[in-house]
Amino acid sequence: MQRKILLMEDDIDLGETLQELLESKGYRVTLVTNGIEASELSYEKEFDLYVFDINVPEFNGLELLNALRHAEDQTPTIFISAFIDLDTITQAFKLGADDYIKKPFFPEELLLRIEIKLKKELNIITYNHIHFNPNNEEIVMDGEALHLSKMQMALFKIFIHNINRKVMKEDIMELTAIRSESALRVAITKLRNTTGLNIQNLHGIGYRLETR
Repeated sequence: MQRKILLMEDDIDLGETLQELLESKGYRVTLVTNGIEASELSYEKEFDLYVFDINVPEFNGLELLNALRHAEDQTPTIFISAFIDLDTITQAFKLGADDYIKKPFFPEELLLRIEIKLKKELNIITYNHIHFNPNNEEIVMDGEALHLSKMQMALFKIFIHNINRKVMKEDIMELTAIRSESALRVAITKLRNTTGLNIQNLHGIGYRLETR
């Protein structure tokens, strides 16, 4: 699958150099030079990754990322910037940046960071409207972070890693420290109500998370 990158860089020479390198590695790169172009494209199309310079015309990369995150756009974002002060870097990460590369840099460094980031993203498990990242155990449902109790998270992980597979009730109880079948039924009902997971009861055997 060809991964799509939105690259915002107002230095045309640098932007085209990065675009050429990334496309030579199989990425599909859309290059823009200002915040308005990037904003419009982010709403019109879906991308696997944003690579944003900060100091660009119209409105800057930090303002753009802030707007995107408020619009529930959680696309991974890497900043490339000549700003090296701690305040700017801190603000970038607080707004939701995934990485920050200080200019000048070797284009191959950006390529390496992108490959690492997208490789991690490939591990994300998707079930209907739910996305689960096993690396940090983050659950995103309908574009918003979902927080579960320790018990509910333990149950959730069992089922999300075993979609369409039978899971014995004894194994679930052992892994979650639930001590009775009645308590297990209650916990699973609560998980269904919170997440919408289609967990089916295999009477006398166990449970199975089924895709619709």
